[in-house]
Amino acid sequence: MAAGFGTRLRPLTNSLPKCLVPINGVPLLQIWLDKLFNFGIHEVLINTHYLSEKVEDFIDNSKYRGKVVLSHENLLLGTAGTLFNNIAFIKNDPVMVIHADNLSKFNVSDFISAHENRPACCNMTMMIFKTDDPKSCGIVELDQLGVVVNFHEKILRPPSNLANAAVYILESALVRECQSIVPKITDISTEIIPGNLGKIFTYLNSQYHRDIGNLESLRMANIEYRVCE
Repeated sequence: MAAGFGTRLRPLTNSLPKCLVPINGVPLLQIWLDKLFNFGIHEVLINTHYLSEKVEDFIDNSKYRGKVVLSHENLLLGTAGTLFNNIAFIKNDPVMVIHADNLSKFNVSDFISAHENRPACCNMTMMIFKTDDPKSCGIVELDQLGVVVNFHEKILRPPSNLANAAVYILESALVRECQSIVPKITDISTEIIPGNLGKIFTYLNSQYHRDIGNLESLRMANIEYRVCE
């Protein structure tokens, strides 16, 4: 997911899409693509909208040219809308959904394994992490199996510090089910998650995760990611 405006990162994003904001000189999008392709994932789709030509130029001049599908949205479709618009790309396979303005260090194999070994009632796995600022995050409550039973989106008194990392694996059947709902769902965090409580497994990222949502978060990421690497 790389189409947004990145308004909280202005003035940096006045001329740079948020997915290309650098962390220690390396664009966020390159960090993600390196992680995925080095693991062995070979099908990646990137949606574009704001400053899309800069994302296209980045891919055209990268080692990933020819390996990435770019899906331009004339109007932003929302995170779920992007999935529905690219159902032919997803086919009948599970799909990993990543927000390109997140910075994350985790074992891709472990994340996929967690999804493959999820409880039978679940059709989605959410990456979670322990946040130092629960009020700014979507906070989850879990049962004894690690299944999401409650979800609180940016409330004043969160019940825990376990936060949604906005990195998911969804079964294609769930995507198709949500696509059939009228009026159509457009967002994963505000519509798909609340509608599937009790059916979402979790994977705890205990290594590193940060939403690069504002300039202070970007500053911290440039310090922390160098250390954790």
